[in-house]
Amino acid sequence: MKTNLLPHLQTFLVVARLRSFSAAARELGVTPAAVSQSVRQLEEQLRVVLFTRTTRSMALTEAGRRLLEGAGPGLGQALASLQEVSARPGEAVGRLKLTVPEVAVPFVITPVLPAFRERHPRVEVEVVSENRFVDIVADGYDAGVRLHEAIERDMVQVRLTEAFRFVVVGAPAYFERHGTPQKPEDLLRHECFTLRIPSSGGLYAWELERGKRNWRVPVRGGVVTNNRGLMLALVEQGLGLAYAVEPAVKEQLRDGRLMRVLEEYAPIVPGFFLYFPSRAQRSGPLRLFIEVAREFAARTP
Repeated sequence: MKTNLLPHLQTFLVVARLRSFSAAARELGVTPAAVSQSVRQLEEQLRVVLFTRTTRSMALTEAGRRLLEGAGPGLGQALASLQEVSARPGEAVGRLKLTVPEVAVPFVITPVLPAFRERHPRVEVEVVSENRFVDIVADGYDAGVRLHEAIERDMVQVRLTEAFRFVVVGAPAYFERHGTPQKPEDLLRHECFTLRIPSSGGLYAWELERGKRNWRVPVRGGVVTNNRGLMLALVEQGLGLAYAVEPAVKEQLRDGRLMRVLEEYAPIVPGFFLYFPSRAQRSGPLRLFIEVAREFAARTP
């Protein structure tokens, strides 16, 4: 292989992450034709097809997926090392890309990021707030945040919060008009805001528990949304009930805008964790972010 493959490999990784030749061209500052030619040269050198392409979509082939999983983290670490060499002694440089569910941003990322940026101003941080499950390797992330039970077992996990509850909440005005549910089945007669599960397209059933018994209540309502801000705004106006992470509604509960119901059925989850592949542990920016996150978690009740 006489051709230098490194530039073509870098182009391939950007295309694979963005799933688009035109988007990759914009990020790299070149033309789509140049991106296509670079990928084609890499395929010719390797004697494999890396993408299946149609007029409407594109996807990685099995060979492309293996190259992404094998070369992506290693090349990322190599580029990070080159940046670190150019830094002044004690200065961290590089890039950190995180995927975080919307509900976790206010009390997991928002408090940590200012301290991290103050200490490491030359580390570029990209936080993508999304509620779908993400393949952090294939999608080019350094790490993600999820509830403990949703993390694959082969991932390294770092605790970010203590355990907390999921609670059913509503405005006092709503309960005055419609009454207070006393058992999980009562929720079927109430207006409940729910969300659609991205992977299946179905509506999320609220999960409740008491002792060894569990309920999955298929609640329904006139509004379906994955936007937590919109949902809570409607709930505060007395238009229905919500199923919420308790720390995310602590202010509304404290000042009386919202009330908990069915507390004896509120499930407890282990908390939010930062997760990443074991081979990514040597990422300098990720190690530094973990340090700051752990400091914050240690002093947060």
